[in-house]
Amino acid sequence: MENIVIATIKEWNINNYFKLKSKYTSKYNFFLITMNEELTYELIKNFNPTYIFVPHWSWIIPENIYSNFETIVFHMTDLPFGRGGSPLQNLIIRGIENTKISALKVTKELDAGDIYLKEQFNISIGSAEEIFINMSKLIFESMIPQILDNNLNAEKQIGDITVFKRRKQEESNMQLYKNSFFSINDIYNFVRMLDADGYPKAFIDITENLRFQFSEVNLKSNKITGRFEVINI
Repeated sequence: MENIVIATIKEWNINNYFKLKSKYTSKYNFFLITMNEELTYELIKNFNPTYIFVPHWSWIIPENIYSNFETIVFHMTDLPFGRGGSPLQNLIIRGIENTKISALKVTKELDAGDIYLKEQFNISIGSAEEIFINMSKLIFESMIPQILDNNLNAEKQIGDITVFKRRKQEESNMQLYKNSFFSINDIYNFVRMLDADGYPKAFIDITENLRFQFSEVNLKSNKITGRFEVINI
């Protein structure tokens, strides 16, 4: 049987990995990598996979891996629009509610690889974490199976290139955007787009050493409710 490697670090992706593995147990051997030190050329060469799927990864993929093995990542924009970092946050802050998930080949140039397929994806509601969970479901239940079942060929990206900048922690400071908040919906979007594990949550500093931090927001009847914490900084 052919071998498939999936490299990911998020709990929801790991859970979906086991569901995918169970679905294809008679057709493929699956191997899961969850730590950066495991993603080595020596280990991958030993697996000799047909595909390496990378639904979410926080480190640079070694060139000797993607140059020798078909390595596919998933990006939350309609490439080549939105290459670069923090795609969800950059989309929401631009007022974009409908995007696409692009499955693309890893190359040396960031997010510039050939495209296998794209799927429509809505980001108009929910926290960042909820959106990532929905994205994971789409990737594991639809996109990876399409690639496995249909042996898709990747095609060159077409269109104008737009590059997003990765957001920095200090950009979660709501006071920096006080002249950009024109409605309650603007504030709702700002808080929810940062509400995921590993992301710097939206905050307001009230003194030199005390900070309000916001999460779990809901918008209903033109009112925002949610959770706040006061932390020492």
